[in-house]
Amino acid sequence: MNKPMRRVGIAMITMVVLLLVNITYIQVVKADDYRTDSRNQRVLLDQYSRQRGSIVSQYDGQVLADVVATNDKLKFERRYTDGPMYAPVTGYYSVRYGSGGLERAEDDILNGEDPRLFVRRLSDMVTGRDPRGGNVQLTINPAVQAALYNAMTSKGYTGAAVAMNPKTGEILGMVSTPSYDPNALASHDSTAQQEAWTQFADDPKEPMLNRAISQTYPPGSTFKLLVAAAELENGATADTPVSNAPNVQLPGTRTTLENYGGAACPGTTFKEALAHSCNVPFATFAGQLGADKLNQIAVNFGIGTPLSIPMNVAPSSLGEMDSQAALYQSGIGQRDVRLTPLQDLMLSATIANGGMAMKPQLIKKLLAPDLSDLETFSPQELTGTPALSAANAAVLRDMMIASEANTKGGGKRANIQIASKTGTAEHGTDPKSTPPHAWYTAFAPAADPQIAVAVIVESGGNRGLEATGGTVAAEIGRAAINAQLGGG
Repeated sequence: MNKPMRRVGIAMITMVVLLLVNITYIQVVKADDYRTDSRNQRVLLDQYSRQRGSIVSQYDGQVLADVVATNDKLKFERRYTDGPMYAPVTGYYSVRYGSGGLERAEDDILNGEDPRLFVRRLSDMVTGRDPRGGNVQLTINPAVQAALYNAMTSKGYTGAAVAMNPKTGEILGMVSTPSYDPNALASHDSTAQQEAWTQFADDPKEPMLNRAISQTYPPGSTFKLLVAAAELENGATADTPVSNAPNVQLPGTRTTLENYGGAACPGTTFKEALAHSCNVPFATFAGQLGADKLNQIAVNFGIGTPLSIPMNVAPSSLGEMDSQAALYQSGIGQRDVRLTPLQDLMLSATIANGGMAMKPQLIKKLLAPDLSDLETFSPQELTGTPALSAANAAVLRDMMIASEANTKGGGKRANIQIASKTGTAEHGTDPKSTPPHAWYTAFAPAADPQIAVAVIVESGGNRGLEATGGTVAAEIGRAAINAQLGGG
């Protein structure tokens, strides 16, 4: 063979090898990326040719997300019942923008591609039966969800509220406001989808942000529950004497930390300090306990533990606490302490459950298209180690009952005993001139807890600088309690 022919042969072999390498790369290495790419029309048409599964509540099977048949090339369109109310729970499913929230977390079940549905898919192919996705049954109680959402939106509040069964970790309600309507993103009209997405994405109030699990805030005085738990575990009792001084100087500084309004604490015992939310005793407690003890108990409340419900939850943290001054400020839920509303809920829920934190869960069951069970989720302890003993949890519960007695706001009912803690959290670059966040976390009935709740209203709601957890957030939490327990 002469040299020109040999060169042509080598070139052809090289091109064949490169072609084989490219095919292998596309079909093996990048296969999943191409399959899940939202621009892949073949996958898109395949998914929309199947009836996507429903998202339902365990309470009476109320449907939160379903599909309707269409006459276009995409055979089914997603429909959401009370879309804005449930958007933080369901997420969205869009031809153009993919999926978010639970729609993304449980996409394989809902679109029928989960391996546990393989036999069903095979049967559909053989029998010619229309293929369908599986269903997701949620722990949500629609009455609690509506109570939280209506209470938040009726006054135009920005914030979040979460409720759970403290004994099981089942999430009963999860609201974030302002919200958005996922039905607009489910439209098959590409122009309508784009307009809706642009409207939601460009809104400075961030309606698509799930504040309940994706945003962290300074918890203010609700954090005193953790400090109180640590102090009880360290040997204190409800009658332990505390200072009633109106302020205390931060160690190593010339700065003073004051009680709310600069007033002296109305009581001189640990129980009275929590009941009146006095800052000085809790700042002092934190300084005496130290960072190690606070961090140790924080882990067993869930702080710093990766959480998925199954949507991932933003991590909460106590911050560095690298000086006595930082410890004092952290002890009242300020400085660098940051909690999600879900994590704040876990403070009261753990106390309600005798000191043991339960893993939060939003899903009760995964169901096949014929509604047979694929997987049932059972209650799980979060870490297996109590944050505080049952005896101390009972002491702290009684202290929270005393706190509720001093808490303002509507929604109280004589036949329901609530244990609670409020919080008023400074934030911003000029915190003294910025309306504070208003917090409320509670559980009820105190003697046999069936529901725990946490509420944050950002920047004072409608009360501005005068906002407190009691005057702004408490009635929202009580609305959820009344809805769960009946009569409201």
